[in-house]
Amino acid sequence: MRAAGCVFAEDEAELLLSGAPSADALAAMVERRVLGIPLEHVVGWAEFHGRRVAVDPGVFVPRRRTEFLVDQAIGLGRRSAARTGRPPVVVDLCCGSGAVGAVLAAALGRIELYAADIEPAAVRCARRTLAAAGGEVFAGDLFDALPAGLRGRIDVLVANVPYVPTEEVGLLPPEAREHEPLVALDGGADGLDVLRRVTAAAPAWLAPEGQLLVETSERQAPRAVEAFTRHGLLPRVTGSDELYATVVIGTRPATGEGTP
Repeated sequence: MRAAGCVFAEDEAELLLSGAPSADALAAMVERRVLGIPLEHVVGWAEFHGRRVAVDPGVFVPRRRTEFLVDQAIGLGRRSAARTGRPPVVVDLCCGSGAVGAVLAAALGRIELYAADIEPAAVRCARRTLAAAGGEVFAGDLFDALPAGLRGRIDVLVANVPYVPTEEVGLLPPEAREHEPLVALDGGADGLDVLRRVTAAAPAWLAPEGQLLVETSERQAPRAVEAFTRHGLLPRVTGSDELYATVVIGTRPATGEGTP
């Protein structure tokens, strides 16, 4: 595995040894990993925010930096519950494996949880992951996938949108660009196409004082803030140097629809 270019070959080998049910299975797993298939797809799970989350082949692998996004959402969910006196309505948009929703459900306890993704493989994976939390997972393009009854009711809307500029997708590690869905990586010319679509529609779906959280890069954050502001959301930017993570959080004003 080290000869094949696996940077953390020893650690990965331990995971494969502990997860393989037989010598033949171990050999097959090692072969798949040497061929460049992501470790998470080989073992069938990813470590995320202290949990093992199932990740099927062809499904976006949750990144550690996204744990910072989740931490922000947990805090906002708790504040929402304290303010309203009811379980928060939480939506995990572009949910992938359902990792974000699973962690939010575990941390917040009683929540009304919904998730959506455009990739069929991701929807199947997320449905299994979120079943224990009572989460409903829908297939479709962003808000088109959600039940109309959620309009104006969402307290915490987490959208882990793709934000890699199209011309930079080819610079990603082969594991990502060859084995993860392009729709989960490519954010358009400047990486913000999907973010702009989400911010344009979000005010109509958020409850008064509801929050939209989107992960982006530090250099993209100023343009992301412009998109939030343009559609009437009150933005702030926060980040983690340790995780190299940047999150833009937008609040729908307490009155009105949140649009100028």
